[in-house]
Amino acid sequence: MVDDLIRRGQDCLTPALAFHTDIIVKKAEGLYVESVDGKRYMDFSSGLATVNIGHCQPDVLKAAKSQMDELVHSGCIFRYASEVELAENLARITPGGIEMFFFSNSGAEAVEGAVKLARYATGRQGVIGFLGCFHGRTMGALSLTSSAARYRKGFHPLVPSVYHSPYPYCYRCHMGMDRTSCSVECFEYLEKILKYQITPEEVACVVIEPVLGEGGYVVPPMGFMKKLRELCSRHGILLITDEVQSGFGRTGRWFATEHFDISPDIIVMGKAIASGFPLSAFGASKELMSKWPKGAHGTTFGGNPVSCAAANATIRTIERDGLLSNAAKMGEYCVKRVLEIKGRTKGIGDVRGLGLMIGVELIKDDNTPDKDRLDSIMKKCLERGLVIIECGVDKNIARLMPPLTVTKEEIDRALAIFEEALS
Repeated sequence: MVDDLIRRGQDCLTPALAFHTDIIVKKAEGLYVESVDGKRYMDFSSGLATVNIGHCQPDVLKAAKSQMDELVHSGCIFRYASEVELAENLARITPGGIEMFFFSNSGAEAVEGAVKLARYATGRQGVIGFLGCFHGRTMGALSLTSSAARYRKGFHPLVPSVYHSPYPYCYRCHMGMDRTSCSVECFEYLEKILKYQITPEEVACVVIEPVLGEGGYVVPPMGFMKKLRELCSRHGILLITDEVQSGFGRTGRWFATEHFDISPDIIVMGKAIASGFPLSAFGASKELMSKWPKGAHGTTFGGNPVSCAAANATIRTIERDGLLSNAAKMGEYCVKRVLEIKGRTKGIGDVRGLGLMIGVELIKDDNTPDKDRLDSIMKKCLERGLVIIECGVDKNIARLMPPLTVTKEEIDRALAIFEEALS
């Protein structure tokens, strides 16, 4: 059955669609995924940081099924409670000043909407992104994406007036600096863009992942994020934080931006917002959102009633079960355990992260990225019942991102498999 389904998929699904595993799922629940051949896996990918409270969470399914009995689709024809309730919930949990929302279907779509809003509201066209950030694969989002050149290959020319500045990736500094003596030279590069390439008065927005996702699970220095917020405020540039992967408790806070004690002008959300149901959003202040008129942006499926009901149940579950606190505690425990493994194993260059968004960088003896070893490790982990996936431009960084419900015992079990595969 497994080989047959894979073969059938190869005949009718585009080869552009890449799967991390060939597991055919019979059932998924919480941390665990069971295949059709009866094997059970610990999913330390959380469906690519999407099922943050676990697969098929019962309260989320109940809310979705209840909504399905009432209304499945609106298409902006009818009004319904689950969408309004979700907007109210998001206004309560997002960083200060975010009051109004537009719902879309995917992270890339929400990024596109956020940049459209910024350009329309400011009357400016320039957009600045950062090397290593991933924002999606639609043409506008792809123009900002620079986590790897391969995502952009074959799709030029991209959207114009998009500029890129180095992300503060301290382990592999784009500026060739050492983190112990760095004076945030990457920020100085950003200032040079505004001096040599485009004036601040022409820049609509700066778009950044507050924790680098696809680009390597990198946490920027507090000082960099503070400087970035100040620069944007000084020049009337809108700061957009892309929280598609880092949001909804992944870092031990509702949103990673909170760790830096700053507030964005526009926040982008997706992935874990509805525990696997297709939904995304971007939010801003009422003043900013009100600057574009009715019909300036639209959607057919965005804010789907069932997805919104699932999102409301997701937020309730995170609050009721204290999952932000658990993510912070388990993340700290997981990093401590991985550092212990690093101390007795060759080939781990760096361990970093916030909450349960943890990156483990594999290196060779000469400190260069070791993609081949990580490929071998992931394969061995899969054989032993643990799903982990990679990231980074060289694909040498293991992502550890279990659901926020994970326990110490489950982390210990997963890391025992990981260490065995390392050996």
